[in-house]
Amino acid sequence: MNVRRLIPTTAVAGAVALGLVTLTACGGDSSAADKGTDGKLDVVASFYPVQYLAEQIGGGHVAVQALTKPGVEPHDLELKPRQIGELSDADVLLYLKGVQPAVDEAIAQAGVKHTVDAATLTTLEAHGTGEGHAHEGEEHAGEEHGEASHEGHDHGSEAGADPHVWLDPVKYAEVAKGVGAAFAKADPDHAADYEKNTAALVKKLGDLDTEFETGLKNTATRTFITTHSAFGYLAERYHLDQEGISGVDPESEPSPARVKQLQDIAKEDKVTTVFFETLASDKTAKTLARDTGLKTDVLDPLEGITDRSEGDDYIEVMRANLAALKTALGAK
Repeated sequence: MNVRRLIPTTAVAGAVALGLVTLTACGGDSSAADKGTDGKLDVVASFYPVQYLAEQIGGGHVAVQALTKPGVEPHDLELKPRQIGELSDADVLLYLKGVQPAVDEAIAQAGVKHTVDAATLTTLEAHGTGEGHAHEGEEHAGEEHGEASHEGHDHGSEAGADPHVWLDPVKYAEVAKGVGAAFAKADPDHAADYEKNTAALVKKLGDLDTEFETGLKNTATRTFITTHSAFGYLAERYHLDQEGISGVDPESEPSPARVKQLQDIAKEDKVTTVFFETLASDKTAKTLARDTGLKTDVLDPLEGITDRSEGDDYIEVMRANLAALKTALGAK
């Protein structure tokens, strides 16, 4: 997750200010009775992981508008005054607090009755650059390269908490249940359908969890290296060790000390692959791989779907991630 623009730019701040005037004029309350002329529940989703939930759970009863378009790194999103003003017209606002500060600020002012913060629907945890184990001479690596990378960055509802819950199918299913309940409350006439769709999605996520658990049960190594420290929940769920090159920013340059640590870790733990993501540069990953004699591959944090994604939706891309991990870890 790129954190280069965690503090809104002057342009974004100005847009928020202009948007708030519009919000005040429009009024803030929203209910199922205010549904659009097509009778659908108007849902605004901040970025892909919550957009996917809205579409799967809402089905034909919802009209979903995504604030983050395909190919845009979520933290790079800049809201236009028109977008900010239109937030107050939504029946449901669905977001994950801490991922997009500009969105958080606008949503906090929108006053929409059914506003759902996905971060409150499961338990968030703190994850550093390296997860799971310490290597010789790096007892404090988490402090130097992990938690320090979060300084000034509010991930989710608790300072320093990791927001990437959607990369753990079990936690994602918990969030899905909360979203389903919120839709039923906002649109009680279709509550039964939302409950049915939620159950179907939770089952798909349960099946995906089983695929990961089975596929990663026996491997030659449990350690993987990635430019983006987004996979802490996934690593914890499936008893793997994530080693991030440079913390939560996939495009920042690692320190020489961190590069040396990763070279040692790769040798000690028989690591074969350095992973990079689709929405950020692969330069750092390729440099480290070249210097350590490793391969590179994609491990997608699923912050957006593009034509370069290894699949058309969450389930397909997560299965591609599983296949990449099985190959890199030497699954048996």
